[in-house]
Amino acid sequence: MNHIQRSYSAALSPGKTDIVIIGGYGSVGRTLSLQLAKRFPGHVYAAGRSLESAQRFSKETGGLVKPMQWAVGSDAPKKDLSSIALIVMCLDQDEPGLVEQCLEEGTHYMDITAKVDFLLKAGRLSIPSPKAAAVLSVGLAPGLTNLLAAKAAAALDDTDRIEISLMLGLGEHHGKAAIEWTIDSMGADFEVAEADRLRKVRSMTNGITAEFGGKLGRKRVYRFPFSDQRTLPGTLGVSDVSTRLGFDVNGIARAAAGLRRLGVFRLLRWPPMRALSVKLAGALHAGSEQFAVRVVAYGRSNGRSAASGCTIRGIRQSDMTARVAAYTAETLLARPELRGVLHLEELLDADTVWSVVRTDSASELEVDLSFEAPEASDASQVRIPTRRGV
Repeated sequence: MNHIQRSYSAALSPGKTDIVIIGGYGSVGRTLSLQLAKRFPGHVYAAGRSLESAQRFSKETGGLVKPMQWAVGSDAPKKDLSSIALIVMCLDQDEPGLVEQCLEEGTHYMDITAKVDFLLKAGRLSIPSPKAAAVLSVGLAPGLTNLLAAKAAAALDDTDRIEISLMLGLGEHHGKAAIEWTIDSMGADFEVAEADRLRKVRSMTNGITAEFGGKLGRKRVYRFPFSDQRTLPGTLGVSDVSTRLGFDVNGIARAAAGLRRLGVFRLLRWPPMRALSVKLAGALHAGSEQFAVRVVAYGRSNGRSAASGCTIRGIRQSDMTARVAAYTAETLLARPELRGVLHLEELLDADTVWSVVRTDSASELEVDLSFEAPEASDASQVRIPTRRGV
């Protein structure tokens, strides 16, 4: 990526040469910090509330990543951005004040979090004459799911609905924040756009069987509150988008859905029970480190009902999130002319990104098109004759 590094010397404006990764010593942030520091030595800072933690991580990297203290929240003091070319946010926020400041002061911003309310607020920001760009929905889900949805929809003349299925391996180590979010989301009710209106959906319900291909085959997946199903209707113009989650170990997702029906997840609102569940989930490494994404768009092609699908498979979704974020960051730094708020699918495309971030253990980007789409009322199977290729 030498062309990107050469472009970096011409930053957004004179003096803006630093890259600050907030949450840069966390589970995904530390991987991203190291990747960017190797490309831009001397310019990358891992930031967070704890300066001690940032300094400890910096020492682990031999000083390749520099430490910085940076609190996040409505009560946090405003920072001087005059030397910062790019801020990468790895921590959840409630309000988009920092995004607004970046756009006004000429510092690019990138967000790898998935908090729906925040992303919707940030996406609605309207800054007169912005001096930089903010890219949201970066990572795996949201992120690669958005790109695959855009590619699947583009293969049709008209798209009525998009179904996104995500499979995660239970053998991968995840950070505490990710585990907490997953457990909290198991018992959540959330809103989705459907036929140009909002409808409330219960997490871990409305299951389907998705075909992930390869050795993974078919897995049961259930509705889950990923942010892509709220933002894609706005960027792709498709009124019905649903996202589901499943796991590599057969029966786990089905068991979780059963517990949801019995109301067991309501017990997790009690702090001691929630803390115990998080601890147990963090110690569980029963499956593999694989992940897979399957996206199917339903609509019409050449006047006929059709279904267009895209599938990817890989290892270690947290590493893949960091790889997607690193490539997006380099793209932003190479394009100082970008302005305004964008979601990832409005900046990049699936083929380009996957060709860059794909590892040797990952699949090619598999695509298929069928004129034998299942009926919309079929909520049990996704069977699509496939035609695969890059």
